[in-house]
Amino acid sequence: MTDIPGSPNAGPLILVVEDEPQMQRFLRVTLRVNNYRLLEATTGAEALVCAAARRPDVVLLDLGLPDQDGMQVVQKLRSWFTGPILVVSARHQESDKIQALDAGADDYLTKPFGTGELLARVRVALRNHNRLSAAADQGVFATGELRVDHDRHEVTVRGEAVKLTPLEYRLLHTLIRHAGKVVTGRQLLREVWGEAHVDEAHYLRVYMSALRRKLELDPARPQLLLTEQNVGYRLHVD
Repeated sequence: MTDIPGSPNAGPLILVVEDEPQMQRFLRVTLRVNNYRLLEATTGAEALVCAAARRPDVVLLDLGLPDQDGMQVVQKLRSWFTGPILVVSARHQESDKIQALDAGADDYLTKPFGTGELLARVRVALRNHNRLSAAADQGVFATGELRVDHDRHEVTVRGEAVKLTPLEYRLLHTLIRHAGKVVTGRQLLREVWGEAHVDEAHYLRVYMSALRRKLELDPARPQLLLTEQNVGYRLHVD
């Protein structure tokens, strides 16, 4: 583990798990220049020890590690780590992205990527995490014209009360817990309906359509409950 010093007033702490020297340098320079504090690990085992010891705000994780597959590291981290995990990988197959998201990653950047995209993804991940933490403390989630009071199980859109069925509410609540993050169809089915229904994709389509009819101004052109083609769904946050 390498602790890269930052400025005294540096911002969030990011753990970079990457063993390729050129990419290490790119990430190090980019993040330090933009005032992030930085930890570096080159193996999965080192990353897990570092994360447990230092509790970073964000983990940037390559999948091609020398000691174990990065997917395993995502799963092990997600068993206790609640912060954002951003996968950065040369693997560009859709199946790899779905597997990483299913394992618990919050986002997936395919190499090569630019400085602007990297920094934007980090900012979004931190913003979403902070928003959800605040919502958990207050018991209220709000984005755009949607407001959900978890304590009272009340949902309002544009100030008007919306009545949801128990399953619709559970689906919305699951999307809120992952707000801003792409959630795969199988993950939603597992969390809302249970492990026995992970292959019942039609359940998800029916209930997502019902939610859009109740929450979207124009269900045919959703602005809140977004489809990520061939992957899953994402709740848009401002």
